[in-house]
Amino acid sequence: MALLTGFSIIVPPLIDSPIRMILAIPMVLFIPGYALVAALFPGKGDLDGIERIALSFGLSIAVVPLIGLLLNYTPWGIKLLPVLVSLTVFTLAMVLIAIHRRRALGGNAFTVPFRQMYTSFKHEMLTVQDTRFDRMLNVILASLILILVLTLAYVVITPTQGENFTEFYILGSEGMAEDYNTKLEAGESVDVIIGIVNHESTVTNYSLQVYLDDKPEDIPGTFQHISLNPNETWERPLSLVPDDTGNDMKLQYLLYKEDNMTDPYGDLRLWITVTEVEGAI
Repeated sequence: MALLTGFSIIVPPLIDSPIRMILAIPMVLFIPGYALVAALFPGKGDLDGIERIALSFGLSIAVVPLIGLLLNYTPWGIKLLPVLVSLTVFTLAMVLIAIHRRRALGGNAFTVPFRQMYTSFKHEMLTVQDTRFDRMLNVILASLILILVLTLAYVVITPTQGENFTEFYILGSEGMAEDYNTKLEAGESVDVIIGIVNHESTVTNYSLQVYLDDKPEDIPGTFQHISLNPNETWERPLSLVPDDTGNDMKLQYLLYKEDNMTDPYGDLRLWITVTEVEGAI
C-alpha cells in the first residue's frame, strides 16, 4: 500500500485521479500506525482485532505529525516528496521489524484470519435462516453496508470546491521559518526566500512590493510579474540591503493580486535593526 501510494503520487497520469486520494487517505490515517502496531505487538494474544484497528488509527495520527515536525528541521522541509518518502521508509521499516518478530514467534504470531472471515461471511449470507425476520434483517444490513460504501466512494471521488486562498510566506536563507537575519550592520543584506502557493482554482497573477519604514525598496522585476497555475508553488530568494540605519525598522513584504496595487492581498513583516559599522567614519 505504501509503494502504491507513492506510485500514484509520482506518476503523472495518476496525480489528478481519484486513485491518488483513495490510497493517500489510509496512507496518512491508518497504514503507518498499523505497521507500528504490527512491529510492537507481533503475538497472536497481544491485542485483539478491534484494539489493533483503534490503536492503528491513533498511532498514525501521532506518527505523521511527528515526522512532519522532524522534517521541518531538515534541509528538505515539509514538502510532498520528503513527506511521502519519510512515511514510506517508516512504514517499510516497521513492516520488516514485524516480519522478523513474527517469524521468531512461529505459530504464536498474529495473522489476519482472512479465510475464516470469508468462510464466516459466506455462511451467514448463504445459510437458509430459520425465520423470515432473520432474512429481512440480513437484507437490511446488506443494504445499509452498500449505501455506506457508495456514500464513502462518492465523498472521496467527487472533488469539493473549498475556499480559494493564496499561501504567502517568507523563510530564512536556509529554507526554514526561522533564523531570519534581522540584526545587521550597514551594508549587510536581509536574505529571505519568498514563497507563494496558488490555491485560487484558476491562473492568478501576483506582484510583490517591499517597503522599509513605509519607503519603497528596489526589487528585481521578476518579483513584480508572477503568474501561477492552480496549486503551483513559487519560491525565490530575495536579498535587500537597507539604505537606512535604525532600531526595529519595519521591513514589509506586500503581495498584490491581479494588478490591484491599492489593496494588498498579503502582508508579511520583519523588524530589523541596522547599525553603523564599528570604526567607520
